[in-house]
Amino acid sequence: MRIGLDFDNTLVRYDDLFHRTAMESGLIPPDVPSEKTAIRDWLREVGQEEEWILLQGEIYGSRIAEAPPFEGILDFVRACSETNCCAFIVSHKTRHPNLGPPVNLHRAARDWLASHGFFQAGIDPSNVHFETTRADKIERINSLSLAHFIDDLPEFLLEPTFPSDTQRILFDPGGRHPEHVAYCRAESWKDIQSTVFGGCP
Repeated sequence: MRIGLDFDNTLVRYDDLFHRTAMESGLIPPDVPSEKTAIRDWLREVGQEEEWILLQGEIYGSRIAEAPPFEGILDFVRACSETNCCAFIVSHKTRHPNLGPPVNLHRAARDWLASHGFFQAGIDPSNVHFETTRADKIERINSLSLAHFIDDLPEFLLEPTFPSDTQRILFDPGGRHPEHVAYCRAESWKDIQSTVFGGCP
């Protein structure tokens, strides 16, 4: 069985780091929730779209090492390895930030995977694919003939060109999204493990 995993906000938990970095930079007041989407929405509402783009570049680049993996993801990767499942990481990620220092975001992400033990847990480094467009991400998923793909964005899983023979699993740790006939929804990696190895509830 071949299983695909998104990277940002699926393997990496950014919320606390976004909040801490935005507070350090004086971009948000303390009462903005410690959630990436809440910080993004607040900055956009006050006309600070450029600051939001710069913040993303900093978090995904020079400060990514400070972001932890989601609880249970390494156990899931080990379970895949122990059951002879082949896990792939397929992510839509630009090579450099749109604004700010030209950090290599692909290299930073690979370094994060190495430092948190993903390769030791069973991910083959050659099975990590960072695509610069959403269309290329879908094309990669299709070419890999994946049985399952896990992503945090419902709009991506609902793309008309998403491979119909790949089971879609929405990683929704905050329980923000409704159920949908097109995908299974899971709020933890433990739930995802049950879904992948036991079927969608």
